[in-house]
Amino acid sequence: MAPTTTRPQPSRNSTELAPRADGSGLLADAVRHSAGRTGAVFLFSAASAAAAVALPAALGHTLDLLLDGAPGIRAAVALCTVLVAAEVLFDVLEALAGGTTSARSTAWLRRRGIAHLLSVAPHRAANRFTPGDLVTRLTGNAAEAGTAPTTAAIGLASLLVPAGGLIGLALIDLRLLLVFLAGIPLLALLLRAFARGSSDSISRYQGVQADISTRLLEALGGARTVAAAGTAERERVRVLEPLPELAAHGRRMWRLYGRASVGSGILVPLLTTGVLAVGGMRLVGGDLSVGDLLAASRYAALAAGLGGIVGQLGSLLRSRAGAGRVAEVLSLPAVPYGTRPLPAEGPGRLELRGVTVTRGGASVLRGVDLVVPGGTTTAVVGRSGAGKSTLAAVAGRLTDPDAGMVTLDGVPLTEADPADLRREIGYAFERPVLFGDTVGGAIAFGPRTPSEPEVEAAARAAGADTFVRLLPAGYTTPLADAPLSGGELQRLGLARAFAHAGRLLVLDDATSSLDSVTELHVGRALVHDVRAGTRLLIAHRVSSAARADQVAWLEDGHVRAVGPHECLWEEPAYRAVFADGTDTGRNPDGS
Repeated sequence: MAPTTTRPQPSRNSTELAPRADGSGLLADAVRHSAGRTGAVFLFSAASAAAAVALPAALGHTLDLLLDGAPGIRAAVALCTVLVAAEVLFDVLEALAGGTTSARSTAWLRRRGIAHLLSVAPHRAANRFTPGDLVTRLTGNAAEAGTAPTTAAIGLASLLVPAGGLIGLALIDLRLLLVFLAGIPLLALLLRAFARGSSDSISRYQGVQADISTRLLEALGGARTVAAAGTAERERVRVLEPLPELAAHGRRMWRLYGRASVGSGILVPLLTTGVLAVGGMRLVGGDLSVGDLLAASRYAALAAGLGGIVGQLGSLLRSRAGAGRVAEVLSLPAVPYGTRPLPAEGPGRLELRGVTVTRGGASVLRGVDLVVPGGTTTAVVGRSGAGKSTLAAVAGRLTDPDAGMVTLDGVPLTEADPADLRREIGYAFERPVLFGDTVGGAIAFGPRTPSEPEVEAAARAAGADTFVRLLPAGYTTPLADAPLSGGELQRLGLARAFAHAGRLLVLDDATSSLDSVTELHVGRALVHDVRAGTRLLIAHRVSSAARADQVAWLEDGHVRAVGPHECLWEEPAYRAVFADGTDTGRNPDGS
């Protein structure tokens, strides 16, 4: 059967939107960020438009000179050649500048989105967006939004061509202009209908794309489960289930685009034909020269470029929809930090006062009061769902409580300097994620770069040095070439935490995959080989709780008791906490 992954509701159905959910504010920021490059794109496009507008008049004049046998024909031909070359040159420069601007704008949007996402409390992003949705927003949608400065600059400059065409018609004969303008209201209605219909379709199309990405990531994450259950075909069907909806939105977009294109494709040639018909009659009447008629036909073709605005408008609508989806990520509130430094050489006293954390309308922690004296080890125990990992997250400000306060050496974590917090509070997790190019780099990854001896010492303390040295290149083995078991991965996570240990070290079930001997070795290393400080352990084993200076017993989100393990062991309910653990359930003294 398919992996049972709990997903937040797709954000496209969410009513929680950014202040400017259409993305226009973000697009304006992107244009301002690329103002110089966007200006260059506009100038190149405008110069190309100017050459295109000047060319019909030059061609008409040249034709008249040729028919009349008048002098100056060579200069006129040279001018036409220069205008054609200039138009081609500026088109090339526009393409180069436009590509660079779009790439840089996209990179800026992605950096901004990722930086903001990393500044948000993890649960806030996870509660609102699925991983696949976030990937889609910060890759495909950001790329669509990144084209906006270039599209806007080119679109604005492209208006100069039909505008120049209309002015050219007016200068040749006002009647020609009036014939063309007669159809403009119909063209405006076509563009308005296209813009209104496309905006909704594009947003829905992008939302379904994100849903498919989410399902695919879930399937990849549970690939072993799918293979073991023999449900690959069922999973394929589940991942591709939204395809009909995607196709429906895609067909609707193309129908709208087709209608607008066909409408403008019929209307604009009719207007051009009308201009030529009136121009022909004026030529017969002697009011226009042959060159004037040639210029008028060219200007009518340029004015017909108004129909090409459909393509530019479609690109801008896609950019706005993409920017709106990126803006929703940026609307997540970032974690605010203070500037207070932690006391120098502080002992690492951790205190939680009335801490309450709510998730999904339910209280995970309720009025928790807990003091972890500096330099001591406190084990947090409790049944599954008691709130242990949430307490660990609150202790190092990976999340903020909805009520109450957490202090480290007397400084509220909300007021502390973030650099101090990350330097002085270390974490090791049950399922660590390794960053870095090599195994040694993964251990060194953190707020500072430890030396090679420090990295190796941390690995020895975590019981990882032996298997790391057996790898093909030892500590310089690329992570991709290092096959790691669950226990080895966990030991590397511990080594990383040990290499960056500060005054507070939080181990969130970080030894669950270790055998008893290795777990005992790590426990001793915490005392003798790792920087002295305060330890907060999320424990599931009797042995871990027994080695701690005190135990905090969580039950249903509140602290039921705090005391030495030996004293709590007298409680049958406390012993029952460990009944399903990997230990025998006995106290170390055998009782």
